[in-house]
Amino acid sequence: MRLSRLWLAAALLPVAAIGGIELLADWILDPFLPFPLDTIAVTTTALALALLFVTVARRWIGRLTGTLDARTAELERRGATARALHQLGVSVAASRDLDKVLGSVAEATRRMLGGEVSLVALQNGDSVTVAVSDGPAEAIVGDGAPVREPAELLAARYRRSVIGAPLRRGDSTIGSLLVAGREERAYSVDELETLSSLAALLALAIENARLEAQLRELAVRGERERIAREMHDGLAQVLSYVNTKSQAVEELLRHRRIEDARTQLAELSAAARSIYVDVREAILGLTSPIPPGRGLFGAIEEYADRYSASSSIAVSVSASPAAAATDLSPETEAQVFRIVQEALTNVRKHAHAAHADIRLECDGALLEVTITDDGRGLTAPPSVGGLAPDDGWPQFGIVAMKERAASIGAELEVGRADGHGARVRVRLPLQSARAAVG
Repeated sequence: MRLSRLWLAAALLPVAAIGGIELLADWILDPFLPFPLDTIAVTTTALALALLFVTVARRWIGRLTGTLDARTAELERRGATARALHQLGVSVAASRDLDKVLGSVAEATRRMLGGEVSLVALQNGDSVTVAVSDGPAEAIVGDGAPVREPAELLAARYRRSVIGAPLRRGDSTIGSLLVAGREERAYSVDELETLSSLAALLALAIENARLEAQLRELAVRGERERIAREMHDGLAQVLSYVNTKSQAVEELLRHRRIEDARTQLAELSAAARSIYVDVREAILGLTSPIPPGRGLFGAIEEYADRYSASSSIAVSVSASPAAAATDLSPETEAQVFRIVQEALTNVRKHAHAAHADIRLECDGALLEVTITDDGRGLTAPPSVGGLAPDDGWPQFGIVAMKERAASIGAELEVGRADGHGARVRVRLPLQSARAAVG
């Protein structure tokens, strides 16, 4: 609105000036100045006014141009800052190396704010220590001893222009992001906002690293609990069975019932072979299941061959071209592999099957892994060798598979196969699985 009024005034002033000159010429100059003196006077006056208007207009337009250029430069600077923050955010989100993230943010802070040195100070109780810095080594003082204020980590000559932003996690402060220099300077509001944005980004990266460490700890704890359950429900029961059988054999030998003792020893030998396989599988379960470059399909094929050789149960593995080429994160591959491994272990222990089939299929959005067998299905088996009957596959095994599936965002279905036998099906949405890869 203001510019519109200014342009209207600029257009009306020359018109008003010309009209005034014409009135002046008709009423005042004509009686005193004959032609052509009156014309010369009017022309000279009009020319002087025109020069005045041009000078004023040029200065006015120059000021507007300067203001526009300054605002354009400011917008370009803000755009460059926003792009730099975006690129840094993408880099931070894609990196799992916290030390690398800290270094990248420190370097970006020094460069974007034009400081000589930047540093990340982390809170440790009532003191702070340098996590990483970017700039001259002489700018950082101390022998690594903690101090109470982040600025105390800087040499005195680098404290002439220091600004900092806190790294916050909820209501608590976990550190500070500082930028400093040897020359006094005033930082603009935009620069302070940029520093706050960098500090928020860094705090988020530190929090993500902390949560990932907790998740890894929980995964290790969960794996320990799983092994403990398997040892209790598998190894402990078999050892108890072996103890019972040993006492029975001893009692039969004392009564000279040799044939009955041999039968008991045969059952004891079968139990020993079974627990040997269980222990081998438990040991393999503690190692990385999928070597680098092998892929999920190749690892399952290799395991199926070893499984068939040790269990005398034939296993066929097949995959559609899309499923065989599907790229998953190492954690996702490991969890799917463990589910297949657990399912085949249950087939060996409880299904009384002669054949198992593993099929991998993919429709672009969903990876589906199906394990079926031709055994007795999920029905209660008879008591064998004094061991208590169960409900087909043990509940702890199914629970473990469901927990593994849930940890990668997959669904697990356990039921009867078509006709007979059991079926385990894993459905994994590939959007979340591939996001983990990136």
